[in-house]
Amino acid sequence: MIKYTEEHEWLKKDGAEVIVGITDYAQAQLGDLVFVELPSEGITVAKGDEVVTIESVKAASDIIAPLDGEITEVNPKIVDEPSLVNEDPLEDGWFFKMRLANPSDFDGLMDEDEYKKLTD
Repeated sequence: MIKYTEEHEWLKKDGAEVIVGITDYAQAQLGDLVFVELPSEGITVAKGDEVVTIESVKAASDIIAPLDGEITEVNPKIVDEPSLVNEDPLEDGWFFKMRLANPSDFDGLMDEDEYKKLTD
């Protein structure tokens, strides 16, 4: 099950963790990514904290923590090849995995239909 945020992030459950990335809509708005800086594994973040810095041919942006939790894993492939985020934002282009402080917070995020209304 995938959920979405108003900041154009997607979250997918992966056991006790969630995988976090940006949506296809977001990557299209940003343009070709040329740089990605990921957070350190093991850090605790609060919803709204800036956790990832990205630069595209159009602009620099920060990706914020969608919920409270701990960063458990990052995707080193996108540091070496930022274009993966553009090519496959919902699979190979993920940013990080996190263990949520309150797993029930996941249920309060938007489903796909709600997200489509936001971007239409």
